[in-house]
Amino acid sequence: MTIMERIREKARRSLKRIVLPEGDEARTVRAAAICAAEGLAEPILLGEEDKIRAAAEKTGTDLTGLRMINPAQSPRLEAYADLLYELRRAKGLSREEAGRLAADPMYYGMLTVKTGDADGLVSGAVHTTGDMLRPALQIIKTKPGIHIVSSSFLMSCRNPDLGENGLLVYADCVVVPCPTAEELAEIAVSAAETARVLCGIEEPRVALLSFSTKGSARHELVDKVRRATEIAHGLAPELILDGEMQFDAALVPEVGALKAPGSPVAGRANVLIFPDLQSGNIGYKITQRIGGAECFAVLQGLASPCNDLSRGCSVEDIVNTVALTAVQAGA
Repeated sequence: MTIMERIREKARRSLKRIVLPEGDEARTVRAAAICAAEGLAEPILLGEEDKIRAAAEKTGTDLTGLRMINPAQSPRLEAYADLLYELRRAKGLSREEAGRLAADPMYYGMLTVKTGDADGLVSGAVHTTGDMLRPALQIIKTKPGIHIVSSSFLMSCRNPDLGENGLLVYADCVVVPCPTAEELAEIAVSAAETARVLCGIEEPRVALLSFSTKGSARHELVDKVRRATEIAHGLAPELILDGEMQFDAALVPEVGALKAPGSPVAGRANVLIFPDLQSGNIGYKITQRIGGAECFAVLQGLASPCNDLSRGCSVEDIVNTVALTAVQAGA
């Protein structure tokens, strides 16, 4: 069974309500119908009903059983606007502006999650990551003890000797360009939780990566990774976590034993934390394109799950992301 088959099976066990703010987008409508038919989630499509139906007709999609909400006409709109005003008035948001924003599908979607009227949100077929993250941070905010939203990639590799039977978690590859030591530590803790929740990895073994292993090089960039390792130990002392460590020392037992003897992680890491966005983004794409790994991205650190798509996403990508979000919500 592949990682995505396992995730879909988990999603079916606990049906979650996933709101789709881009409800009148053709791929999204088609994906929502598939999710409902396969029992992966209860999708909620946001948008004007005539536009949703037009998108469904374009793709030959049956909308039977799918919830559709036009935020501008919703009986919940006033209550959502009041909530948004209370959340943001200290930042200068007026009640009038709160009413206007609450009618926007992206803000309305975030408010459904905040109030518990939905369990998670998926967007990105039309909107940018920033379009989604901005209201997510304003409304849903981060988990207690976490101050940063980041990403993890679930990397399903062809070589079963890597990570956890070929499964690795890479972070952060999408969101934080140049994390501080404190932010890098939080990314490590969040990625370990992602490994447990989504991948079923009972024992995450986290390596904080660098071009140095255990003092083999001296540089301020290495110092940052060492400091992040110390902070992460303080945040989650129960985690099996080590650094700083080169990529091969983290993954290859012989290299790990040579370069970091006695490390509980070296040579057997299944969660890899990259020191910055450049290295993380390059690393996951090398693993995907040259190594032939399948990869699936999720956001982490938010108090409730919200996930982003590529604007070039396929219907299957949306279905997979809805399933991932449902499993995060179930945790």
